[in-house]
Amino acid sequence: MTAKPSATPTVNRLSRSPSLPVLRELSGELKRPPNPLITRSAMPELKSFLLYLASERGLSENTLNAYRRDLEDVEDFFGDAGQSPLKGNADDYRAYLRGQTLRGQSTKTVSRRLAAIRVFLRYLTAEGNDFSPVLEQLERPKPERDLPKILSKAQVNQLIAAPNPKSFLFSRDVAILELLYASGLRASELCQLKLRDLNLQVECVRVLGKGMKERVVPLGRAAKESIERYLLDCRPRLERTPRDRVFLSRSGRPMERVGLWMLVEKYGRSSGLLKHVSPHTLRHCFATHLIGGGADLRVVQELLGHSDIATTQIYTHVDQTRLKAIHEKYHPRG
Repeated sequence: MTAKPSATPTVNRLSRSPSLPVLRELSGELKRPPNPLITRSAMPELKSFLLYLASERGLSENTLNAYRRDLEDVEDFFGDAGQSPLKGNADDYRAYLRGQTLRGQSTKTVSRRLAAIRVFLRYLTAEGNDFSPVLEQLERPKPERDLPKILSKAQVNQLIAAPNPKSFLFSRDVAILELLYASGLRASELCQLKLRDLNLQVECVRVLGKGMKERVVPLGRAAKESIERYLLDCRPRLERTPRDRVFLSRSGRPMERVGLWMLVEKYGRSSGLLKHVSPHTLRHCFATHLIGGGADLRVVQELLGHSDIATTQIYTHVDQTRLKAIHEKYHPRG
């Protein structure tokens, strides 16, 4: 009697689950944002509007997704009433905005949705549908002026010192934290940074910001040295296939926004900081500490890539120490 061959055990290559840090970093690659040009809207006008924003105005995917979500919400409101936004008047749009407030939406959210409505209606007007009477009657609510949350200089140093020197990603993570603080980059700007954008010899970096606007920002000695260490020690081990992006994930792919936010937040917790820390927190620190050190507001505006100086002026309200010092120095009763 012929013996049956023993069954060869099947090796489950997925049986060994990756560690939690790996999962957290990979989640930045798995949770990709939806294509902003794909909308559930039944209006061809909305689809052409999104295409216009992407091709003609060069808006980022995050901004396009915000426009898409806000205008889909407007369409849902009109649809529930058996109408179309294309047939709405000023009273209809005001009813929508009042409903947003009654549902507990913040003034900032309502203001953003009104801005999306106004841009959309202006686009429709330019395309031959006159919404000028509606636009004239839609007032902008005064947005809330939330002061940005910042860290002290000592807390920033504490955050940058948080990465574990024994980790093979140590030099990468330090370089990321140093660069965010030294140059005030947005999360998307850091993720999109290419090797050709670095000029370490003159300690500066070329940044492509919102609306495809280019600016050059100084790096500083600490950020320059940390980037050099990363490019020499860590990046060659991460780069399995040639990549032009500066910062790569554990898997060798370009780092994405979600992964970057999780990385900064992780070090905010491990460093003992009680505040919620994000890449934008370091951007706020960059601006506030510059102004606190006496930097001109126009220079800070240029470094941040703000199109309107009013956006930069909020940092003058954050640095209360400097304001008090100016008051004491120049006011007759200071």
